[in-house]
Amino acid sequence: MELSIAVERFLDYCFYEKDYSAQTLKSYKLALKQLIDFYREEFGAKPRIDEICSDDLRVFPGWLHDKGLAKKSIKQKVSAVKAFFKFCVKKDILESNSASTIPSPKTEKKLPSYLMEDEVANILNNFDLNDPLQSRDAALIELIYSSGLRVSEALSLDIVDFNPGDAAVRVIGKGGKERIVPVGKKAIDAITNYLRQRSKLLGDFPENALFITKRGNRLCPVGAYNVVKKAMEGFTTAKQKSPHVLRHSFATHLLDNGADIKSVSEMLGHASLSTTQIYTHISVEHLKKQYKQAHPKSE
Repeated sequence: MELSIAVERFLDYCFYEKDYSAQTLKSYKLALKQLIDFYREEFGAKPRIDEICSDDLRVFPGWLHDKGLAKKSIKQKVSAVKAFFKFCVKKDILESNSASTIPSPKTEKKLPSYLMEDEVANILNNFDLNDPLQSRDAALIELIYSSGLRVSEALSLDIVDFNPGDAAVRVIGKGGKERIVPVGKKAIDAITNYLRQRSKLLGDFPENALFITKRGNRLCPVGAYNVVKKAMEGFTTAKQKSPHVLRHSFATHLLDNGADIKSVSEMLGHASLSTTQIYTHISVEHLKKQYKQAHPKSE
């Protein structure tokens, strides 16, 4: 079977049987087109799928690199090719997987942006807590920072989910997994203050959502992003300004102050500790920076 025909069968499988997203299909299609282009350019031929050997495929990442692709992009292309050859074996188009040994470039994990503790304090001290909208914004930021919630988790909360006496909140995270997360006293006070003024935002329509717009509708992620971004401007040197930065700050500050990584992972709702490990790297980098600034023999 010609390579191009096998590719078409794979793409049909991804569309009809696996129901992959349009973005995934587009990514796979481009990667496999580049694989065909690679063979045409390097070997001057349109090979049959069973003629492709491991040694040929091992050159493919280098060919992509020479085309100016970044490591992250090359890794995605290699992943698509491996998925394609795995399909070919599964459907008995091939007896063995020639792509299993393709080297995939290692990409450096970028450390997420986070706020310094004094930056968080300055941001939160800038709100007028007697204004309904500003009290809402302060409550939202306090809650995300206090409990490390994803913005979607915070915005999905209803009033009944918040009980000041519990000092905790029940959230539904990724994959529908439920978890109970502690809520700090400052966040509880901020939410309680906001709830006293919330009725001024309701308008004529009842809404069960904890966080609502000035028209009384449930606050949406774009609205929350704009709230947090505006609040951070002028108060932090962090490049990113978003609700997720508050979540990163929550985890970083906990680890900086001695919390164990397993507890932090559970509060974040991570599926595994490996996902939380990135925050230990942040803490180490922070310590190194403080050491260089303060120790007379650091240079």
